[in-house]
Amino acid sequence: MTRVALYARYSSDNQRDASIEDQLRQCRERAAREGWTVVETYSDRAISGASLIRSGIQSLLADAQAGRFEMVLSEALDRLSRDQEDVAGVFKRLSFAGVRIFTLSEGEINELHVGLKGTMNALFLKDLALKTHRGIRGRVEAGRIGGGNAYGYRVVHRLDARGEPIRGEREIIEEQADIVRRIFRDYAAGKGPRRIAAELNRENIPSPTGKRWNDATIRGNRAISSGILNCELYIGVIRWNRQKKLKNPDTGRFTYRLNPESEWIRAEAPELRIVPQDLWDAAKAQQDKLTGLYRKQIDGARDAMHTARQKNGGLNATHRPRTLLSGLVFCGCCGGSYARRGQDRFTCTNHMLGNGCDNARTVPGKLLETRVLAGLRERLMTPEMVTEAMSAYTQETNRLNRERRSAAETTRRDLAETSKAIAEIVRVIEQGGWHRALSDRLTELEARQDSLAARLSDIPEDVPDLHPGIAETYRRRIERLTETLSHPDHALEAAEAIREVIDRIVVTPGKKRGSYSITLQGELGTILDWIDRTGKPGYKPKPDTAQSRLSVSVDTRACPEHLLRIDWTMRWQILGTRPRMTSSLERGLLLLSDGLVAASRLFDSAPLQQLNKTLR
Repeated sequence: MTRVALYARYSSDNQRDASIEDQLRQCRERAAREGWTVVETYSDRAISGASLIRSGIQSLLADAQAGRFEMVLSEALDRLSRDQEDVAGVFKRLSFAGVRIFTLSEGEINELHVGLKGTMNALFLKDLALKTHRGIRGRVEAGRIGGGNAYGYRVVHRLDARGEPIRGEREIIEEQADIVRRIFRDYAAGKGPRRIAAELNRENIPSPTGKRWNDATIRGNRAISSGILNCELYIGVIRWNRQKKLKNPDTGRFTYRLNPESEWIRAEAPELRIVPQDLWDAAKAQQDKLTGLYRKQIDGARDAMHTARQKNGGLNATHRPRTLLSGLVFCGCCGGSYARRGQDRFTCTNHMLGNGCDNARTVPGKLLETRVLAGLRERLMTPEMVTEAMSAYTQETNRLNRERRSAAETTRRDLAETSKAIAEIVRVIEQGGWHRALSDRLTELEARQDSLAARLSDIPEDVPDLHPGIAETYRRRIERLTETLSHPDHALEAAEAIREVIDRIVVTPGKKRGSYSITLQGELGTILDWIDRTGKPGYKPKPDTAQSRLSVSVDTRACPEHLLRIDWTMRWQILGTRPRMTSSLERGLLLLSDGLVAASRLFDSAPLQQLNKTLR
């Protein structure tokens, strides 16, 4: 009996959710008449057929490769895809899997259907796009809106004489229009978009999205007429077709590109004017003024960089960070970045820009550098603190490896015995000894064979045991690094290397004034690799390409004695199994308690792999 999978889809433009059930019901009725067994159903709701970035069709293709059915039944070929390339790809993949396509409209699908229907569907999509574009253009030329809704307006819902909705009509919302005029007045008077946004947020005035204002919402992009200050609808002018939307064939995502200005459509809508012409002109004059100043600054910076490159003999000097921590510091309250403010302080940029963060605390740059370097030197890199934990980790990893190998061997043995039994039954049937009991037993054995094969495929590939001496070798290497970090002559070299291993520095203000929680997050495996590459005075570290999966965080907190307190934890994700607690492992975990170290598949760390190989 033929095993069939049903597929249904409807797009969001002119169908409804019940369309899925209608399609599936018709397919089930056809399957019942043909005597086919429906084993799976797949659907994509409110998704265009012009792309294969759909969960339903992707699941169908994956299950087809797994052999879960022998035929796909759908209402029509364009339900699977309307894209020429995609429908051919679906046909090719299903054919490779030995799966046929049957539709209610076309019958069984072959290469001729794919070629002709694919071309017809592509032409349909192109014709539909042209008709839609033509209809919107006519709407714009009649003085109605052709796109989305702008801040300060509401959509007017009205029907024509035939009962059809009249699209594109807008009316002014006076409360929001007052805000628009206020923004233009403030900007023309010299206030910047950041300050304007901050003042609106302080007064709890909702933004166009209903959330908080930010400077980008006000400033926008003058080139594409986005943002409050560039919306020409506020002076009663409708502009349409400034840009076109294109779909990336690889990702299915849309991107926008500007059309030539000659293709832009302009229409007058004086009843929608909000901003007086003199106020609009004043705001544009302020934009021109600031644009000129910005260009002068850019030109000056470009000249300064050119001079610096010539003076320092190359480009590298101009690309070095201004400080050790540049680009690494983030706010623990909102997740935004920290930036330098003044000579030597860091502050949250979201708070500075009025984007909703209440963290007004600034942090001295020297304090941050001191805490970061001390945290690495005195806590993260303390050899004694991690030696026993790494020893316990090695023992537990090797124990899990042994258990996994034993389980895999047992599964392979059972699979071989099951396959042998299946072959014996098949041989008996081929020799004419068929019996119903044999058929039932064969079905049971085949199900067991599939289960054992799936279980075997889920077992991770073999990995080498960790050498017992890896913890002691790690301890010696950490001692070498801490000596280098402590030596004043090598401080700059060590600091540059440390920048390679720190991903983020998260600063959270404490309850008391002047207290902070400073968390370091980075890759410990890169430290091991750095130790391997350095050790000689004058060594210049280079960017490392080795990837490590051992993630580290260190939490340094202020306390009255101005000492650093570090809390540690370890999160085990070895072979997807929680480790059995042993006395040695418990001792190791006691050293890694209540804090911020995460270890995931330590043996995947490239430096540790190399170290393990060397020790063996």
